[in-house]
Amino acid sequence: WLPKAHVEAPIAGSMVLAAVLLKLGGYGIIRMAPTNISTTLIYPMIAMATWGVIMTGLTCLRKTDLKALIAYSSVGHMGLVASATLIQTPWSTSGAVILMIAHGLTSSMLFCLANMLYERTNTRMLIAMRGMHKAMPLMTSYWLIASLTNLALPPTINLIGEIQIMATLFNWSPLTIMMTTMGATITAIYSLQMFMTTQQGRLTKDSKETYPAQTRELLIMLLHALPILLLTLNLELIY
Repeated sequence: WLPKAHVEAPIAGSMVLAAVLLKLGGYGIIRMAPTNISTTLIYPMIAMATWGVIMTGLTCLRKTDLKALIAYSSVGHMGLVASATLIQTPWSTSGAVILMIAHGLTSSMLFCLANMLYERTNTRMLIAMRGMHKAMPLMTSYWLIASLTNLALPPTINLIGEIQIMATLFNWSPLTIMMTTMGATITAIYSLQMFMTTQQGRLTKDSKETYPAQTRELLIMLLHALPILLLTLNLELIY
């Protein structure tokens, strides 16, 4: 239901759902998950969570709807958070909290960027949004920041959270390294594909009258990018 809720909701609903409500769910798992959970239950749950990261990534590779692509990406990242919280170790819980904060900022930023393109093109199809670098050159820098943080480029906080989760999962079961590395690779592929498709190429006939970014839109993007930069420079702000 989550991708459908993201796609059908207005932009404010999508941003609040990605940045706040999903994090409340992760917080609830951290607070309510029992510390003495049996291995017979934790094995299939973590297996489904890590497998979900791969399946949502493969779904993103073939999505033509930009908002649906970002929604499935959000589901994949929260699969890592769910698998980390089930292990119930201090290192995994710390990684889950870091990734939740990083994902909340990144996913909300991506949804807002997608809505800006939708307001100008009246479509969510990737093929109809190409060449936006020529119409909105300043927004391309924010697209680059959002795409690179989504794929966990070093030294962003997204990478720190994912590395902590991957390390704890590997310590719990070495087999999980295959799932997590494959999921991270697929995430990098579709994030770069999303950026290249929307920004490169020739403008479509319907997009040639696209107006540039407004001050309020640039301010919204700055309020997303600035916390990501500050947390990357000083991770202790989270604690």
